[in-house]
Amino acid sequence: MQKQWGYPLAAIVLSSSLVFTGCGSNESKTTAEVKPEAAQPEQTTAASTSPELEAAIADYHKWVIEQTDLFVKATEGFTQSVKAGDIEEAKKQYAPARMYFERIEPIAESLGDFDPWIDAREGDVPAEEWRGYHRLEKALWEEKSVEGQDKIADQLLQDVKQLRVKVESVEIDPLMLVTGAVELLNEVSSSKVTGEEERYSHTDLYDFAANVQGANEIFKVLQSTVANKDPELAKEIEDRFQELDQALVPYKKEQEYVLYTDLTEPEIKKLSQALDALAEPLSKMGTILGG
Repeated sequence: MQKQWGYPLAAIVLSSSLVFTGCGSNESKTTAEVKPEAAQPEQTTAASTSPELEAAIADYHKWVIEQTDLFVKATEGFTQSVKAGDIEEAKKQYAPARMYFERIEPIAESLGDFDPWIDAREGDVPAEEWRGYHRLEKALWEEKSVEGQDKIADQLLQDVKQLRVKVESVEIDPLMLVTGAVELLNEVSSSKVTGEEERYSHTDLYDFAANVQGANEIFKVLQSTVANKDPELAKEIEDRFQELDQALVPYKKEQEYVLYTDLTEPEIKKLSQALDALAEPLSKMGTILGG
């Protein structure tokens, strides 16, 4: 979810039909000074969609549907554990379940209120409207009790199932994909790399990885089109994705990521720099597609 604060990393700005502004800076948990060059605004026009690109977008839509199917299944398991009062099992299921949503978040954001319903943190919405994963996160980790949370769990599952219905007919175009890829990286820079997303569970690295995976999936859809127009840019983006993936490897033990609070300040700075190295070239895809 696009939160109210930001971080001086990957401050990506796309203009014209991409209309997207990176978050402003704010104080984070690290004092590491990272001052990357933000991508400059670039004029774009509507991109024509070739049959090849149309087929790639159709494949991406299929992937989004598959991710949402898995999200429904994972949310069913998570909410069942919450309602059963099994706190430890719910904690185990929480972060892996959320990864499916984090990969497709730009699509969810395009479909109305699903993002705040599912992903709002405390303070993002009026207190009486707060529901979803993060409300249950607070119950599990801070309150250490899920008593009285059945209604929240039921509503969460209902919202996720309704999201699955909506993604079936969502219309996706190339410029929406470019914006979505940039938004996913901005999600990382504005809340994951600061440790502010998962403020109670500290499972931010799951979200970090999922956002990057979602952006990479979008790049794969657009890669051949970008490569045909600017092979050097396509290669640079591919290399930067691989470098960011490798930067995350030390923090994954089998299928689990370490807690974000376990990272040192230099480790956070390294992840931030890898993120910025990807953000700048990725933001240029809109000009390539519109050119």
